[in-house]
Amino acid sequence: MTEARSRLIVALDLPDREAALNAVARLEGHVGSFKVGLELFVREGPRLVEELRRRSQNVFLDLKLHDIPNTVAGAVRSACSLGVQMLTLHASGGRKMIEAALKATEGIADPPLLLAVTALTSLAQPDLDELGIAGPPGVWVEKLAACAVSSGVRGLVASPLEVPALHRRYGASIRIVVPGIRPSGAPVQDQARTATPAGAILAGADYLVVGRPILQDPDPAEAADRMVAEIAAAGAGKT
Repeated sequence: MTEARSRLIVALDLPDREAALNAVARLEGHVGSFKVGLELFVREGPRLVEELRRRSQNVFLDLKLHDIPNTVAGAVRSACSLGVQMLTLHASGGRKMIEAALKATEGIADPPLLLAVTALTSLAQPDLDELGIAGPPGVWVEKLAACAVSSGVRGLVASPLEVPALHRRYGASIRIVVPGIRPSGAPVQDQARTATPAGAILAGADYLVVGRPILQDPDPAEAADRMVAEIAAAGAGKT
């Protein structure tokens, strides 16, 4: 189960330090990493990330950086100093921004895996139409992924629905992180493109990001263990 557990990332989409650390205490040893996103980072800042690292927790810093190249490069250097394992930036920032982010990691002994976010899992076809993006979400995702990978990125974030095409195209050369995971029968909430843990693994996902289905369960550790077991079974089914 160790390998399966390492593939499960819990999103600490919580309001403050106390709530986050309580969740970490309940889930320590049951999951592979913890994701710190915008809500928590804006409230608590780098100190919370540093505290998680002092506790030997793997941290996925999900800030979805999207700015001019110089600004993003500076933010990446700051994130590297925190010792995080993963860091997100928007693929839609373009080649120059992505290349500047990658250059900022040069010389770092153990840099984070930079993950290019393609299309947010909350976006559906009407949203893309309103934004003036032609074609279905999958086409837009593949274009963004192609730009990011050709710029040097070795990790992508995409919804479960786009994973099969990305996995066929890039195989093991690219790590694919997948949010929008919902157990069978669970409400999708504000997600538009979702899959079960097993479905995402069978499609080719490397890591799954799960928040509310675990954190809102009466027993978060048990909920995480169920997902790890599902990941392990799906992984065994692929071999």
